[in-house]
Amino acid sequence: MVSTTQTRIMPALRRSQANALVMYLNSKRYHWFTYGPHFRDLHLFFDEMAAAALAEVDPLAERARMLGGDPLSTPAEIADTASVRIAEGKPQPREMLEEALGNERQIIGEMRDAARVAEDENDYGTNDVFSTLVQTHEKTAWFIEEFLRNGDGMGT
Repeated sequence: MVSTTQTRIMPALRRSQANALVMYLNSKRYHWFTYGPHFRDLHLFFDEMAAAALAEVDPLAERARMLGGDPLSTPAEIADTASVRIAEGKPQPREMLEEALGNERQIIGEMRDAARVAEDENDYGTNDVFSTLVQTHEKTAWFIEEFLRNGDGMGT
């Protein structure tokens, strides 16, 4: 018998795992294709973002297993399940940051919602996973917003 916790929270765990994998790949893509006067800062920042995204994958997948679900394990499942934009082409550095910020905001909203569902289900372990990850994504979004501030050479 499937519990209501599994029914309500499993889609969020799987979507978050897919998003973490997409964010890892997006961040590496940005890392490889960045250029210009902010090259070093952006190159290192995107690598940090990639490492943080990759570090999320296993805890999300393992939490799904703990609750009796199955984590994602194929590229097709990841692409079909992710809600964030998959990076394409070779955008300008500012466009990379804007795309990453949009994805971060998407993830923050979804993880906040998932934390609420987990709390409603008295699933404190999953609530803790999402609550902790939200803080990481909020910090990343803040860093991106600072890169995008006018007057720093990246402004419009």
